[in-house]
Amino acid sequence: MNRGLDMNIRSLILPATLALCTCALPAMARGPQGGGQGVGQGVGQAIPAPAAVLSAEEADTLLWMREEEKLAHDVYLRLDEAWSLVVLERIAISEQRHFDALGGKIERYGLTDPALPDVGAFSNLELQALYEELVTSGLESSTQALVIGATIEDLDILDLQQAIDETVQPDLQRTYGHLLEGSKHHLRAFVGALRALGLDYEPQFIDPLFFDAIVGI
Repeated sequence: MNRGLDMNIRSLILPATLALCTCALPAMARGPQGGGQGVGQGVGQAIPAPAAVLSAEEADTLLWMREEEKLAHDVYLRLDEAWSLVVLERIAISEQRHFDALGGKIERYGLTDPALPDVGAFSNLELQALYEELVTSGLESSTQALVIGATIEDLDILDLQQAIDETVQPDLQRTYGHLLEGSKHHLRAFVGALRALGLDYEPQFIDPLFFDAIVGI
């Protein structure tokens, strides 16, 4: 696993309390194989260029991000079952699209998908522990569920920034960039929901000035 992403996730697994502060707290499917039937100058379908070989770091990061998107989806799904918050329902749907996009990349590069089919089940033991920690915290109250949502997007933004910086593959940079913009939108939604309650969220991972630029301060 990528060292930077590992350090980010460990900082969430440590027994620090996620506190609420009243003042500052497309899936890319494989293209069809060329099937030109013509003779001589016949047209036929273009054959997609083969995917480049990823470095070990790029592969590890892609697999990690696939499970991290699953974590976001599964946490939001579980918390929405408890609290029936529209913001959780809508963002869970969006996270499924993020998850599918990364699944397409894993297929394209011929990697073994670590994602397990059951909600709340993870191949990576650190993500398994984090899922359980986040769900337990989010079940304390509907407000805490919003804090958990903001925290997940905060972490996701940082990890996606690092993933973009660490890959030289243009298609991965584009996919990570698309997911990054989605995570910014999700963060704004969770922070907006908290502010509607007269509360705020303090960023734990991304730079505070960058956070302010995202949420519109």
